[in-house]
Amino acid sequence: MLGSIVILVIFVVALSLFLHFVPLGLWISALAAGVNVGIFTLIGMRLRRVPPAKIVLPLIKANKAGLDVSVNQLEAHFLAGGNVDRVIDSLIAAHRAQISLPFERSAAIDLAGRNVLEAVQMSVNPKVIETPFISAVAKNGIELKVKARVTVRANIDRLVGGAGEATIIARVGEGIVTNVGSSSDHKDVLENPDFISRTVLAKGLDAGTAFEILSIDIADVDVGRNIGAELMTDQAEAEKRVAQAKAEERRAMAVAKEQEMRAYTQEMQAKVVEAQAEVPHALAVALKEGRMGVMDYYNMNNVMADTEMRETIAKAGPSSPPVKTEPTKK
Repeated sequence: MLGSIVILVIFVVALSLFLHFVPLGLWISALAAGVNVGIFTLIGMRLRRVPPAKIVLPLIKANKAGLDVSVNQLEAHFLAGGNVDRVIDSLIAAHRAQISLPFERSAAIDLAGRNVLEAVQMSVNPKVIETPFISAVAKNGIELKVKARVTVRANIDRLVGGAGEATIIARVGEGIVTNVGSSSDHKDVLENPDFISRTVLAKGLDAGTAFEILSIDIADVDVGRNIGAELMTDQAEAEKRVAQAKAEERRAMAVAKEQEMRAYTQEMQAKVVEAQAEVPHALAVALKEGRMGVMDYYNMNNVMADTEMRETIAKAGPSSPPVKTEPTKK
């Protein structure tokens, strides 16, 4: 009895290991779908740590869609880190839309990090990219804010190595700024906004990108600030500040010069006072040594008194003439 139980357990374990390494259900599904996948191929996938379902199910889907894809191609793409199911879906979508898309190109696009299925869908159904408000200034100094809608279609041949949506938005913005900046008056842009779209579209902005630009439509144009007037105001304010600074500099120099002259005058007055203080001593020495007589001293005093009288009269101003009064008659 115990031996039978051991044999049963061994049989169950062996059967579990066999079913783990040999996915019979998946092999039967492939045979029922008409896909030739050998049982040893499935065992090899298990040994290479490749989930057989992620290879066999997309292979069945591709076979039913009429695509010529082999197991080795799908397994190699999975081992390279690609999304096998998405690649098969993109091939089926391209086949239905009659777009030439080989498996190698689809796998390369997927390994490049792009969504190949979304690219095929965008090639069939174009996508609209809306730019943010782009600020541009016309020659008369008026700012315009322009928003555009860019209709693009994926270019499958340039998906590997081609620039993305950010480049399209940047180039369209550059074209709008150039076109508005070359306009002499902002009213010309407001009257004919389609002129911007025609001019920008003619520049071939989709060169080197993964898209083909179908149309550029101006969605909105708003009038912004008067940049020219603001620049002139700022310039005038700057010139005013410069003039004020120069005037302040001249005033400071004048104040410094005045203070210097005042100091010089005070210094000279001090010297005069000092010299005047020496006069009595000099007179005494001259009288004592006989270089000056007494009469000379008195004459000098008379001259000084006369000079002082003249200065007093000059400071008092001209005197008013006397009023004549007639004698009263008796």
